Amino acid sequence: MNEEMNINIEKLKQIILDNLENKNEEFKRVFHGRGNSYSDFNYLVIDSINDILLATFFAQIEENIEKDLIKLLDEIYATKGFKSLIIQRRYLKENMNEAFRGKLPQSAIAIENALKYNINFFNQNIGIFPDMKKGREFIQDICKDKNVLNLFSYTCAFSVAAIKAGAFKVVNVDMSKSALTIGRENHRINNLDTKKVKFMPYDILKSWSRIKKEGPYDIIIIDPPSFQKGSFAATKDYEKIIKRLDELAANKCIVLSCLNAPELDSDFIKNIFSEFASDFEFEKRLENLDTFPAIESEKALKNLIFKRDK
Repeated sequence: MNEEMNINIEKLKQIILDNLENKNEEFKRVFHGRGNSYSDFNYLVIDSINDILLATFFAQIEENIEKDLIKLLDEIYATKGFKSLIIQRRYLKENMNEAFRGKLPQSAIAIENALKYNINFFNQNIGIFPDMKKGREFIQDICKDKNVLNLFSYTCAFSVAAIKAGAFKVVNVDMSKSALTIGRENHRINNLDTKKVKFMPYDILKSWSRIKKEGPYDIIIIDPPSFQKGSFAATKDYEKIIKRLDELAANKCIVLSCLNAPELDSDFIKNIFSEFASDFEFEKRLENLDTFPAIESEKALKNLIFKRDK
């Protein structure tokens, strides 16, 4: 390894240690190399999840560099009180998760704003997307006594946050039954009343009549994957959702419209609203967490707020 890489690894170590200075049980990204100025480590992200240190490699790198990075992580694991060091290699098709220290837990909990979420280290996506924390906080601030529609709900983190904050009802829609099963459990472990929650295992683009029956909705969350083979592609399918807003939304309605596709900017969503839901006015874009830095904000997560007030 050359001297420059050694220097960069030392800089990386300092960034991680600085972000772990006030370590607690809260889920925190302590290094975000993807899409930002850390060009030498743009394949790497590192998370502190209670007593678990998780490092995710998104690309295969030189063996000696990987060894030095894992050695660094091992030092941090030993000095910061973690019980497991898990390495995830996202570029592998199978057996991508390895417990370098400790064990791969059969079950584990991530904590965000005192709420608990089940996570699974045997999956590629462990069960919660930490970059959406600001979005969940926004929904909590506005959802009391409101009827909320959570599209592409995955494991229902938005629903947990909303019910905790006093939402009247939350309707979660996702085509993955297993994700919704975890969503039910996420409500249970937080002692939340699921009588106020609906779990709909449907293909959203084919189930508008079923979704409409639970409306009209005061708040609508649209948080789709940018691309999911055979089910959703933002470039052609996002507008299909916006076209349905009029029949789903209450007269006074707030929409959180999310997109995490680097190749599509905020104007992509704004233009769809302008063409197909012009009675919804753009209000603002939520700021992203400072632990998810990006060279260009338009390549980062976009959480846009639209409001209708008839």
